Amino acid sequence: MSTKIITKEGYEALKQELEYLWRVKRPDTTQKVTWAASLGDRSENADYQYNKKLLREIDRRVRYLRKRLEDMRVVEYSPEQEGRVFFGAWVEVENEDGETKRFRIVGYDEIYGRMDYISIDSPMARALLTKEVGGEALVPTPSGEACWWVNLIEYEK
Repeated sequence: MSTKIITKEGYEALKQELEYLWRVKRPDTTQKVTWAASLGDRSENADYQYNKKLLREIDRRVRYLRKRLEDMRVVEYSPEQEGRVFFGAWVEVENEDGETKRFRIVGYDEIYGRMDYISIDSPMARALLTKEVGGEALVPTPSGEACWWVNLIEYEK
């Protein structure tokens, strides 16, 4: 399996999720399963069935996060990146119609739940890599190429 890249903030967020699931959520759910099992008939015990299912989901996510975190490489900000679009950059782009978008280019594991993050593997991010302010990026879309201009590039230091 290849190494996946991630920002420092994204790595810390995944570590915190793993810590919460393992130290807080799993023990609480295990206690509920034990309590529900002590009530007797498990086949018709909704508390038991629900919490047992929840425990399996927690264990699945814990396994996934542990495996994923082992395989990740944190990409730190470097002063050489300044002025060009690279991994971790906040970018503002504008199209011919004057529509502007602002987003951060991050790893695949960081985009969920964030409308202002895009994956490094997305067509937009690929087209923007190494561009400078004022640079033009041709982004492949289902309806043809879209032209976007880079207005702003910022990095979290």
